[in-house]
Amino acid sequence: MKISVSRFIIFIGVSVLLGCESIQERSVYKNNSRSTINKPLDPSNMRKALYSHYNEWQGVRYQYGGLSRQGIDCSGFVHLTFKSKLGMNLPRTTWMQARIGQEIRQNDLRAGDLVFFRTGKASNHVGIYLEKNKFLHASQKKGVTISRLDHIYWRSNYWKSVRI
Repeated sequence: MKISVSRFIIFIGVSVLLGCESIQERSVYKNNSRSTINKPLDPSNMRKALYSHYNEWQGVRYQYGGLSRQGIDCSGFVHLTFKSKLGMNLPRTTWMQARIGQEIRQNDLRAGDLVFFRTGKASNHVGIYLEKNKFLHASQKKGVTISRLDHIYWRSNYWKSVRI
């Protein structure tokens, strides 16, 4: 009995760790070619779509691995935002999202660009740039919210920006 309980616990642990790197996600990434990505919105319409999504999700609590209104994490929020508002299939994890698109300078940010932060030795955070130094994300403390890139925490943990 102890062996099967131990195996079950190990299976659950490995599933949680590897679940974000599933074969399905890799195939979504591979299929996310230019031919399947919709034409980008102009900056004004992009901002409107992002603010609309924010109004629908504002305050939804942060939950690691979450992908619903009961709780959502940062990469899940980015994934759902791009899928529902922009018709684009982005990978599910921050690690995979950081590897797509074209890296851009922070000074060149436009609405819809992804902003990445290194928040720990092995953890990263992602948000979606809006305008005027503001970005949309799922915060561990505030849930889905809008923050400023020039806030001391985000400024000191800024890693890179990517345009999809």
